Amino acid sequence: MLKFLQIILSITVISLAGYGLITEDFKFQPYMMLFLGLTMLVMGLREFQKGQKGYGWLSIVVFIFILFVSIKSFLLE
Repeated sequence: MLKFLQIILSITVISLAGYGLITEDFKFQPYMMLFLGLTMLVMGLREFQKGQKGYGWLSIVVFIFILFVSIKSFLLE
């Protein structure tokens, strides 16, 4: 289930990033950052399931940072 969710979120992030690069319209960048953060959260949870706590905690910390940046981007719009 987590692997499927990670694939869906990753495709969403790549699509939004590709759209921004091709059209040079960056209005969806905060959403891309939010989905990237959720992808990192899912990756961290998968690492915890595998028993690799170091990478799991690293992914969780990156998720918190990206979430902070995403919220900051939403507030600046």
